[in-house]
Order: sequence, then C-alpha cells, then structure tokens
Amino acid sequence: MTAAWVVGHEGGKHVLMPHGEVVHQDGEIIYVGHGFPGEIDERIDCGQALIAPGFIDLDALSDLDTTILSFDNHPAWRKGRVWPKSYMDAGPYEMYTPEELVFQKRHAFAQLIRNGITTALPIASLFYREWGETVEEFEGAADAAAELGLRVYLGPAYRTGNSYVEANGTIDLFFDEPRGLKGLDEAITFCGRMERRHGGLVRTMLAPDRIETCTAALLRRTAAAGRELGVPVRLHCSQSEFERVTVNRLHGMTSIEWLESLDFLTEKTLLPHGTHVSPSRFVPGPGRDLEIIAGSGAVVVHCPLVAGRFGNGLESFASYRKRGIRVGLGTDTSPPDMLLNMQVGLMTCRMAEGCATACRAEDYFDAATLGGADALGRADLGRLAPGCRADLVVWDLANPDLGQVIDPIQSLMVSASGRDAKTVVIDGRTVMRDREIPGVDHASNAARAQRQFDGLMRKYPQRTFGHPPVKEIFSSAYQIVEKVDR
Repeated sequence: MTAAWVVGHEGGKHVLMPHGEVVHQDGEIIYVGHGFPGEIDERIDCGQALIAPGFIDLDALSDLDTTILSFDNHPAWRKGRVWPKSYMDAGPYEMYTPEELVFQKRHAFAQLIRNGITTALPIASLFYREWGETVEEFEGAADAAAELGLRVYLGPAYRTGNSYVEANGTIDLFFDEPRGLKGLDEAITFCGRMERRHGGLVRTMLAPDRIETCTAALLRRTAAAGRELGVPVRLHCSQSEFERVTVNRLHGMTSIEWLESLDFLTEKTLLPHGTHVSPSRFVPGPGRDLEIIAGSGAVVVHCPLVAGRFGNGLESFASYRKRGIRVGLGTDTSPPDMLLNMQVGLMTCRMAEGCATACRAEDYFDAATLGGADALGRADLGRLAPGCRADLVVWDLANPDLGQVIDPIQSLMVSASGRDAKTVVIDGRTVMRDREIPGVDHASNAARAQRQFDGLMRKYPQRTFGHPPVKEIFSSAYQIVEKVDR
C-alpha cells in the first residue's frame, strides 16, 4: 500500500514518511518505508491520503447512546438517568430484547470501524438493563466482531449495587452482593472460554461497572481474577460529584484511595474518566489521587468529548503526562469519532493550562495509538512497523473540505473527522473500502437503530422519578409546532 503520507515507526516513535509504503502479509506488517526490495502480490495506491495505525478505543460505545438524552435535560435523577424506587420495587426489566442487544453491538462495531477505530473495548449503559450484561450477548458480540473484522476486548459488565431515587428525591444505593459476585464468576468463565477466539481477534477483559456500584468484596475478587487471568480490568471511577460524595460517605476516602486500600490498581487497570481526582477543581483540598495513579502504573482513559459535554475534563492531559501517568483514549459516546475526541481534548487541555503550547497534535495522536497499545500490553498494535499486526487506516487528504495539507497529523487535528476514514484494514483484512463495510447496509441499520431508540424513549416514564410523560422528560431546543390538518 502506498500513499502521499505514511505514519511509520522508528526508534520507539512515530515518524512521517512522504510517499511511503506499507507491506503486509498474512495479517502482519513486514515492511514500512521507501522502495520495498521484495516481490509483491498486489499494489494499492491510496493517492492523496495518509496511511496511519488504527485507533485504539479503550471505552468504545457498544449500544445506542443514551447520554444524548441527558445533553440538555437536567438534573439527571429527574430525567430517567437514575431509577426511581417505585421502578426498582416493581422489578427492573430488560428494555431491549436479546435480538435488539445483538443488533446494537453489531451496529456500534460497524460505526467504530467507520471512524478509524481498529481495536475496541466496548462499553454500554446499564441504566436500561435488568442488572448486568449477559454472557450470551457477549458471545454474540464476539461473533459480530469477527464477522466485521473488528479487534475487540470483551467482557460482560457486572455490579453489586445500583443507585435509586427515594420518593422524597434523595438518592441512595441498593446492594445485592451475591448477585454481583455471580456476575463476576460468569465473567471469569467467559474470559477463560473466549480469550483469543477467532484467530486472536477476540480477547477478553473484566468490566465491573462503576466504583460506587461495587462492594469491596467484588473489587478485591475482580483484581485477583484479573491478575490470575492476565486480562485488563476496567472500572469507571473519579467521574462525577455524586460518585465522589458517595464513596467518601461509604468509605471515608476518595475513589482512588479506596482502590489503593483494596490493592486493586495494577498496570492492567483502566480507569475512565479520571476527572474528579484530588487535587483538582472538582475535589477541594489537597490529595494523593494523581500520585497514587502514577505510582500504580494504572491507565487513565481520557474521554474528552463526553466529559466536555457535561462540563468536566482533565486538569489537564498535559499535567497528567508530566506526572508520569499513563493515558489512553476512549470515545464513550456517539459519534465514536476519535478524531473529534482528540480535537476537543487538545483544545480543553490548552484552555485548562492557559497556554497554546501545553500540548501538540502528536501528543493526542500518540495517546490514541501508542497509549492504547501500551495500556493493553500490546507492542504489536498502535504502530506501523515490521512484526506488528496489520491494523491501519487510510485517511482521505483529497477531500476539498479538509483544506491545505502541510503536516497531515496537524491537518487531521484541525479539520478532519471520522468520516474521512476511507479504508480500514484490520489484521491484514480490508474491513472497509471507500466507506463501505461488506455485508452492512448502513441506511437500513440507521433506520432500525432509530426505531429501537424511539421505543426506549417511550419506556422512559416507567423509570423516571414521578413518572412524567415523555415530553416532560426530554426538552426540545425550540417549541415544536405540529402540523394542523385543515
């Protein structure tokens, strides 16, 4: 494969190669540079384009994005984002059918590929689930990923607790530890059975839900299982004021301090979102959170777009890196556009630091590629070099809307989007060519996704405090004027 630009890798760093070449065979890169001396079976000239390593999404949306429903609808507990006690007492139920859950993951996986993501660790909301995710749906997810060609790390989410709203409007937590531990046991069995399936394209992880919905026993056993299995463990923590107050009330510590006391943190621990840490503007007073994270080797999964939508953010990406904290990136929302996440992250970092030189385009590009690979312990991912897996994306630089190209990485960070991913190759297989994924009808899938989303919205009054009608839960930007028949 040849192109106007290639992101190669030499001396432990990405390098730019004008008019470069990438040669891969049997899923492995065998040459990156100029003038390959061997014989080739097929030559593909990508033209005015950038061939780059695929992005690694450590917190990749794998359902229909319900966070959009809270974008302008606050407070969350009055708008269906926290179960009312009346709904919980009546018995929570699955708001999607098994077939709908399978479709959602396949649809989401296709969207990830269309945005240049080649390795994904799926995340889905448990708000509309009966309790946790199931082994059966993740077996289906493994098959869907293999069919589409997406590299994934899979594991059903589990929890021992759930937040709910009392009749007087106060938020409390309900715990069912045996149920959560059973979910962990099922996740461990899943890891043992599914690790390295489909030619190694499917790997596994452990995914306890949120720190405030987990008990000490669940977290201790999860950490022990993660060490024994050698798989990544991802736990959403340090991401909200509710979590900060709740964990302090229950345990007298910050989330990170509590994890340290449980011996939970290792180099394979992934921590989305890492915004509400001490010290920061979200957590008053001095604290050791960042020192603990850096010392443990755990990875902060930075999700700039979804955090920025709700007024959060790292303080800052640059300062975390200076402290020696390992940082990878996640999308965690729709669209799963890693380029947009990188652009938002770069801008919010510069704003937080009050300095245009606080971080550069390549810092975020590194985090989306090398940072993700490092988090997973995969030196064969996130870079184009001999011996690495052939996971690469062809970015269209000929799009007239992109503007003039001087440095292709900076151009991506200024004016490109995930829609400029033209071709995607994963493990040597071309999974998307000219924006088309074999076997995927994007228009039909989008229409089905909308129907399922509409059906979910109709059910929201059942799980919303006070059970108001849908029109009172979700506001409109402007007054809606319906057509009047004359």
